[in-house]
Amino acid sequence: MKRVYFKTFGCRTNQFDTQVMMSKLQEFELSQDELNSDIIVVNSCTVTNGADSSVRNYISSMKRKNPNAKVILAGCGSHSKGETLFEDKKVFGVMGHSEKEKINEILKIEEPFYQIGDLKHIDSTIVEEFVGKSRAFIKIQEGCDFACSYCIIPAVRGGARSHKEETILEQVTKLASNGFGEFILTGTNVGSYGKDHHTSMAELLKKISTIRGVRRIRIGSLEPIQIDDAFMELLSEPWMAKHLHIALQHTSDKMLELMNRRNSYKTDFELFHKIADKGYALGTDFIVGHPREDEKAWTEAIDRIKELPLTHVHAFSYSKRDHTASSSMKPEIRGNIAKERHKELTELVKAKNFLFRRDHTENLEVLLENGKENIYHGFDQYFNRVEVKSQEDLSSNWVLLNHVEVTNEGNKAQL
Repeated sequence: MKRVYFKTFGCRTNQFDTQVMMSKLQEFELSQDELNSDIIVVNSCTVTNGADSSVRNYISSMKRKNPNAKVILAGCGSHSKGETLFEDKKVFGVMGHSEKEKINEILKIEEPFYQIGDLKHIDSTIVEEFVGKSRAFIKIQEGCDFACSYCIIPAVRGGARSHKEETILEQVTKLASNGFGEFILTGTNVGSYGKDHHTSMAELLKKISTIRGVRRIRIGSLEPIQIDDAFMELLSEPWMAKHLHIALQHTSDKMLELMNRRNSYKTDFELFHKIADKGYALGTDFIVGHPREDEKAWTEAIDRIKELPLTHVHAFSYSKRDHTASSSMKPEIRGNIAKERHKELTELVKAKNFLFRRDHTENLEVLLENGKENIYHGFDQYFNRVEVKSQEDLSSNWVLLNHVEVTNEGNKAQL
């Protein structure tokens, strides 16, 4: 039986897609060793030119380290760079998003292939297990209808479309019966769920919460405009993780307009404070060094970050993505300036996170992952990582912690 190794780049959506492919393997053995595998499936990310480079570098390294393996390109990179990599014989085969459920048949193909499929497909696969995970990722939608100037994702994932509610609920039910208690709802643009099915995120959350075994629900990145009154009403529910990741991308209105965003700082400020008042930790995405981010725009942005009740940030320096509106904007921001701004932003939010953790040391509900040498790690309801020392095997267990030790690096506890 041929051995298949999966290498996943990028977001949680890709992590879920990899689990879908794994679940469809029938005549192949799942491998944990890329150097002793017959086939390597690269589930790629193409969100930036840098992401493309990481994928290409990995493929090149596998060609050197395991030259006899067939390398198959899957994921978003298939739709942006797949044709070139295939024509240059860098990969044995290319498969698009719509083909992943057919992977067992695709991997049996003996000749080089290019099967890109279409960008309208919606998975029907029910994933019943997550390899190496204590938390379950549930993909509830695919694609995006936004047109942010820096982003290529709508071009490689297609327009926003929702998974069927019954498929989602069946999947959660099966995973819950298999012992999973925490569920993370993911997708390309999670908050758009339901608009094509005449339902909503709030309605879906309420139905998931009634399934036996569901203890905590987290939600991937939401857009500010997607948080409506019905969603706000659910924030006091005990099964909601007390952390929301709301994608602002910037806090300067000039930059938000250049990025073709649909949010503004005034409404973002009101929304964040309203949610923080309900006891929530709040994270965001932030692009540093986007073209035309002059000193005035940056000063305004960082001053506004100080005003926001932020606890987490996914900050990244702008990286040009070919075939997007931002890629032709001038002037570009020098790399050293972007690096300095990135450091300033992350250190500011890290300090905010420390203060938040210092004020939240009681009744922390933590789902621990597999440990090593009596040390376990997991996330509390506020999405803060906690290190727990214990002589007991606490792998995949829930623990309730009080009086945790708060350090700059993270929270610690001993059981």
